[in-house]
Amino acid sequence: KLRRHLQFCTSDKYIKFDPGSLMDALDHHWIQLKYETEIGFNVQPLWRDQYVKHGTCCLPRYNQTQYFLLAMRLKDKFDLLTTLTTHGITPGTKHTFKKIYDAIKTVTQNNPDLKCVENIKGVL
Repeated sequence: KLRRHLQFCTSDKYIKFDPGSLMDALDHHWIQLKYETEIGFNVQPLWRDQYVKHGTCCLPRYNQTQYFLLAMRLKDKFDLLTTLTTHGITPGTKHTFKKIYDAIKTVTQNNPDLKCVENIKGVL
């Protein structure tokens, strides 16, 4: 079965969040570690890129604010780090694709859409 990858679905633009509750929540749950604090808040490159790539595929059902609220709710609901750790999958260790796939499926009850990507240091 051919699956369509949902990314860059529309040309809708990211609208920067003003300082306040949602921006504070994003900064807590979706940390922009790669950027200086000032750039993270003023330019919002990580949130912008994620919304343009993935969030636009949720339109018109979810607007930008609703997309980020849903993403944060799902992150909290499916604590991936705890799930992987519970199944003995920890950073710096090697595991089969199937073991990772099965661990995630235990909490989501759905088939995860995983892909292996070679990292800079050759770690999958």
